[in-house]
Amino acid sequence: MILPIYLYGHPMLNKKTQDIPLDYPRLGDLLNNMFETMYNAEGVGIAAPQIGVEYRVFIVDLSLYAGRGIDYNNFKKVFINPQVIERIGNKISIQEGCLSIPNICEKVIRNDKIRIKYFNENLQLQDDIFVDYPARVIQHEYDHLNGILFTNYIVGIRKQMIRNKLDKIMNGKIECSYRTVRFFK
Repeated sequence: MILPIYLYGHPMLNKKTQDIPLDYPRLGDLLNNMFETMYNAEGVGIAAPQIGVEYRVFIVDLSLYAGRGIDYNNFKKVFINPQVIERIGNKISIQEGCLSIPNICEKVIRNDKIRIKYFNENLQLQDDIFVDYPARVIQHEYDHLNGILFTNYIVGIRKQMIRNKLDKIMNGKIECSYRTVRFFK
């Protein structure tokens, strides 16, 4: 089922999530709904809080970028109750966007290598190292589980330059090609 995506300004996006019980009875449905919602919005990742669920779950599928020089065709992963163990490698500044913050892309500095422990969709414990673009997307989605948006990393004049766009999102003055949930004060 395609669910609406919560937009910037909604308090759900600022909440720190809790571990999902590994015996959660509707885990398969949750994951399927997340994938359908993400694909519908043409995203490469989505975290549970973005669809109004306060659990530590996110998904990533980089196949949208297949054929663009790097083969991410088989990079489809589920991260249940993840914990970043190390942020290593170089700090790299690259443009990021977010389904919860439509039509805004800004440079964000992140490590180009991380180590993360998580359960996969079969509830098998994983301990993996990811590099380059996968590491960036994983860190972005992981931040959602801690109530952090990529705009939290933008400061100074760049933040001032996007303030008007952020206000438009918060005030519902934005069009999206996918269903959304807005929060009006």
